[in-house]
Amino acid sequence: MKIIDISHHNGAVDWEAVKAGGISGVIIRAGYGRLISQKDKLFESNYKCAAEAGLHIGTYWYSYAGTPSEAKLEASVFLEAIKGKKFDMPVYLDIEEPEQVKLGKTMCSSIAYEFCSEIEKAGYFCGIYSFDNFFTTNLPENISQKYSCWVARIGTKPVNKCDMWQYSWTAKIPGNKNSFDISESYKDFPKIIKSAGLNGYGNSAKYTVSAKIKGVAESRAETIAKQCYALGMTVTQIEEG
Repeated sequence: MKIIDISHHNGAVDWEAVKAGGISGVIIRAGYGRLISQKDKLFESNYKCAAEAGLHIGTYWYSYAGTPSEAKLEASVFLEAIKGKKFDMPVYLDIEEPEQVKLGKTMCSSIAYEFCSEIEKAGYFCGIYSFDNFFTTNLPENISQKYSCWVARIGTKPVNKCDMWQYSWTAKIPGNKNSFDISESYKDFPKIIKSAGLNGYGNSAKYTVSAKIKGVAESRAETIAKQCYALGMTVTQIEEG
């Protein structure tokens, strides 16, 4: 499944052309940093238009966090920015800043875990995005066992295990002037996320209904039984003496 990712830097997008060009989904930047004023100025319109085009949608937040407490604050702002929306692709932490690279593996791991745990507690399927070498030098080897990993490496496949590989930053889509980042997704995220009731896809409440139908014609009883079957109910016929 081919996925693009965008922010306001991509400018105007012909979403119907994107869909017609074989793109299945989009990961939209919601914003960056620790203030709600840093919400991406095209996030709302990009979300609306991508949904109308019938694309699978995920989102990401670009991190500048230098400590776990800053990461927790970023996560809270991210959650505020995406509140009320549904995403059938993961919700990602984008961690790649040069200053973060300097922090080393222990601190970056703590930042990632703090951010992602806050996102997960809010009922979202969380993932981490960065370039391949960052995963190698600044995150634990087993990170992919805990979170979905979206890895950028241009030209050759990533060394690190990933569920999505960003393989180009210069993809061209007919009908659009600007280039796009493009990735290959290896998992059926929409099925996983919807089945688990995450990312705004809360599980519908289930009810057990028990009723006895008496005093109606057999043909009418059969009609009622068929209607109940159609609604997913279990119908049991009881012979009373």
